Amino acid sequence: MPPVPKFCANLSFLWKDLDPPARIHAAAAVGFDAVEILFPYDTPAQDMRRALDATGLVLALINCPPPNYTGGARGFAAVPADRDRFRTDFRRALRYAQTLKAQHLHIMSGVAEGDDARACLIDNLTWACAEAPDQSLTIEPINPHDMPGYFLNDFDLAAQVIDAVGAPNLGLQFDAYHAHRITGDLAATWARHGARVRHVQFADHPGRHEPGSGEIDLAAFFTRLDADGYDGWASAEYAPAGDTDDGLGWLRDQPAAPAAK
Repeated sequence: MPPVPKFCANLSFLWKDLDPPARIHAAAAVGFDAVEILFPYDTPAQDMRRALDATGLVLALINCPPPNYTGGARGFAAVPADRDRFRTDFRRALRYAQTLKAQHLHIMSGVAEGDDARACLIDNLTWACAEAPDQSLTIEPINPHDMPGYFLNDFDLAAQVIDAVGAPNLGLQFDAYHAHRITGDLAATWARHGARVRHVQFADHPGRHEPGSGEIDLAAFFTRLDADGYDGWASAEYAPAGDTDDGLGWLRDQPAAPAAK
């Protein structure tokens, strides 16, 4: 049986009926070794830290900026008018990430377009990488169907931005669901951009549900990750079609994953 990636649970999607610290315990109970939570900032960091310490789970990733984006901007790193706001909120997010020992901090570009937005994003990322040289930072292409107007909606653009910044602590966040919707060819997109990837997420399509529910061959994708030597986390960032635990058959069917690093 082929090896599998190290699987991570996205707690913004899974066990949404529980409070965030309880979601950490739920993830540990079913065998995950790591969790991510997109916007944890409404929960006191010490409550999250206690749950992580009690379970021994790794916090793989959180998003920046800190405010819950419901009804508001989904990031603004590429928005020239919000340059000062980005830098203030980045520092706030960094403090939270450091308290929770988050491995990666995902910086969201926001809704913008054009050369000024590109220049702003590169400038803000260059500043952030220098501000937090010991923190791994990621950027993620998000498909325009799910998030219209989002600036970073193309993998080649993301690669160009990463190369322009040229910082060792900036890498690519690769979501298989978004790759499928943006390019229609998950395998080719990974082949082109996998070398820049720090963190992986996945969901099936259509519906953004659990693996095996749609048209994406995620089993083949997991095998490809291992064949290429990817040693980061692969996070289950999907909306369960029903009860979270009932939809974890894909995880129970996996061979034992390697020990967490």
